[in-house]
Amino acid sequence: MGVIGKLIGGPGAVTALGEAAKGVAEVFVPSSTRRMELSAEAQMAALRQLGEEYQHPALSWFDRMVNGLNRLPRPCLAFGTLGLFAYAMVDPEAFAKRMVGLNAVPEPLWWLLGAIVAFYFGARETYYFRTRGVVSPFAGRGSSEENAALEDWRQG
Repeated sequence: MGVIGKLIGGPGAVTALGEAAKGVAEVFVPSSTRRMELSAEAQMAALRQLGEEYQHPALSWFDRMVNGLNRLPRPCLAFGTLGLFAYAMVDPEAFAKRMVGLNAVPEPLWWLLGAIVAFYFGARETYYFRTRGVVSPFAGRGSSEENAALEDWRQG
């Protein structure tokens, strides 16, 4: 070690030479440890951003009223269809007259009605799909001591 130390210039020079070699090597082959650290940081940042997007403020009375109105079309369509069957059995002649009237509706208008209904229900489904609960990848890991509020909620 004495000869190498004299040739290179001491232990500090050996350390500096080693760091320089490491820096040059990382130019050609990136550090996998650093890559994993950066990946973990990016993943945690994305999870934090996702969590912030799905935090909802308290809804006002108007928001609750509109949400209630938005829930009416499906039951109305379902019960209305059942009502048509009952109407057809109670008064077949009047039902037939109304169906002839529906037959007079032009086909483009039926296409428009279908598009409106499809987009309405599609938008509602997309809304609920996007706002469903976010499942944490860390759920169920660790002891209950780490999350005392969750443990209180489970017991209460």
